[in-house]
Order: sequence, then C-alpha cells, then structure tokens
Amino acid sequence: MSLPFGAFMGIEHFTPPWDVVFLPLFNLLVLLYRVLFSDLALAIIVFVVVVRLILWPLFVRQIRSQKEMQRMQPLVREIRRKHKGNNQKIFEEQQALYKEHGVSQLGGCLPLVLQLPILFSLYQVLLRASGVISNFQPNDGNRAAFDALQAAGVVVADPTAQHTYHVAVTGACNLPAYAQLSQFLPINCQLIDPLKLGGPIDSTVSWLFGLDLARVDHIFSLPVLGFSISALALLAGIFQFVQAKMTSPRPDPDDPTSSTTTTLTYVFPFMMVVWGAFFPSGLILYYLVLTVTLIVQQYFIMGWGNLFPILGWQPRWAPLPADATPKRVAQSNGKSAKDETKGAADERSPSTTGPRTAPGNSRQQPRSGTRRRRGRRR
Repeated sequence: MSLPFGAFMGIEHFTPPWDVVFLPLFNLLVLLYRVLFSDLALAIIVFVVVVRLILWPLFVRQIRSQKEMQRMQPLVREIRRKHKGNNQKIFEEQQALYKEHGVSQLGGCLPLVLQLPILFSLYQVLLRASGVISNFQPNDGNRAAFDALQAAGVVVADPTAQHTYHVAVTGACNLPAYAQLSQFLPINCQLIDPLKLGGPIDSTVSWLFGLDLARVDHIFSLPVLGFSISALALLAGIFQFVQAKMTSPRPDPDDPTSSTTTTLTYVFPFMMVVWGAFFPSGLILYYLVLTVTLIVQQYFIMGWGNLFPILGWQPRWAPLPADATPKRVAQSNGKSAKDETKGAADERSPSTTGPRTAPGNSRQQPRSGTRRRRGRRR
C-alpha cells in the first residue's frame, strides 16, 4: 500500500495499522546511523535512550503504581490472614482497600500494555535495519513467495552462513510475496527521501573488535559443552535480574502468586543468556542498553527498590526498604535484638519493675511485710 503523501516523503510501502508505530522508529534508527558516523552500535544505544525518554511519562506511572501496590502489601496480607479460606470475602475487602487508597490494579499493567507494540516494533526495526535475516528456512506455505523474491533479486543467500539471507537495499516495493514475507522488503521502501541509502547498513563495529551486530556473537563468546555463552547476553541477563528484582514484591507465603513471581525473576535472565546463542548480537546489545536504561530510570523514581538483600547480603550503602522487619532495622543500626530488648526493659515504669537501688549499692532491697528478723531463731 502506498501512502497518500508517498511521492512527497518517499515512503513506498505502508501496512496499516502496524506501520503507524514501526515507520517512525525505523526512520529514527537510520537517521541516527547516518548522523553518528555510520556506526550501528552507537545508533542503537542513542536510539534506545531517545525512545525511553519519550516513554518516560508512561514508565513513571507504571512504577508509581507498582510502588503503591507494594506499600499496601501489609494491609493485603492482614486481609488474607483475617479471612483465610473465604476467597470471596478476601476479594471484596481487597477491592474496598484499593478503592479507599485510590489504587487501580490495572494501573501498573496499562502502561506496560501500551508499550508492547513499541517494544515489538523496536525488535523489527533492528532486523530491518541490519538487512540480514538469520535462521530462516522456507516451508511449504511460503516457498513460492520466497522463490519469487529470489527471482526478483530482493533476497540473496549468504554464501558464508547457512540459512542466512541479505535483503536488498533497493528493489520492487509492491510484490504480492511481501504479504507472507514482509521481513524481506527492501530497506529503502519504507524510508523517507532524505534517508534513502546508497548501500547496505554496515553492521560491523570496529570499536567492539569487529563484532557483526547482524550475526550471533562470536567475538565475546565462550563455548561451554557445545553451547556458546555470549558475554553480551550474560551482561544483559545480570542487568535483567537487577531490573526485575528492584520492582518485584517481597515473598509472601500467603500469596499463591508470590513464588511464581520470584521464579520468573530468575528464569528471564537465564533465558536471555540462552537467546544470546541464537539471536543476532545487535538485538542483544539493544536489550542490554534497554535494561540498563530501565535500571537508571527506576533508581531515580524508587531508589534501589527491593533489590536488596541478595542471598542475605545487604550492603551498607543501600538503605533498607520501608517494609523491613524491626529486627533487621535494629541490626542495621549496630544493635542486636538483645540490646533492643534490654533497652526496652530499662525504660519500664517503676511500678512494673519495683524500686531501684541507689548507684553503687548492689544489695537487694527487702520487700515490705517480709523483712527478716535478725538474731537466733527460737
């Protein structure tokens, strides 16, 4: 489909409503690539930062809603304890509590749902900009369309890598085969006139020791038992854990979903390390920069959140969360629970503890009415 202003802007292919989100992001990345010395890695880094700044209002609303929900967890736990076994009553009391505090359970989910089309578009933007399609194998359903694209010179097989194909920079933009294989659309078909490319985007980054962002990481990778562990993916997994731990609620034995949330906090980083062995390194770099940006944004809104303690480790420079137990707060101030108990006992009223001795007098005062008689018992 051609845009009404296609002749003016130079955009020759448009698929509603998907390209309403995709096209601005795609053109932004190519613009950054052209401005930043034709460096795709720098373009990805600046691209992520710019998009995250644009989404800042939605992100702030999501984090604040999550903080408010976590702040109310003690009240929610009390409701579950009070009405244990009565799910209907628990639901009614929770809804009344949320209404009283002006909190919506969808408040943290709605901004995330609105961001999903953008996040998926970012993934496709990186694939389209690189001009390299990896791990593609035509099947019976799309083989005819794939053969037509190869015959038109739009798709060229990579002689050095199996199941890897290069997408043409220029070519026909209205072939019927694009309805099935839109990822092979020539790059220039969706760029505005000032950004039309004379050649393919160079996905090799010299300052990353020649890393090719269109391919799986083979520069910063270590083979382990036949499996390639990418250092970029490992870093992305570590930062993914930090980002998730900051916003995840504290374990609640009365909440059946608490264990699931805790498990996902560890599963997603592990999956990121696995994906590093199959996805192009440009996508891993994008996700790494995205996660670091999220951590920085979260820190400015909520501090370290629930990141600590990690395996019982609580650094001195990280303040305790607001819902920390009194015992742990006492220990963090350099006092043990025994010291706190002793201090509380010293502050009791005289009517409770009885009269005290004068300083330097260790002899116990006799009780009234029970004074011992001196002398020999008769």
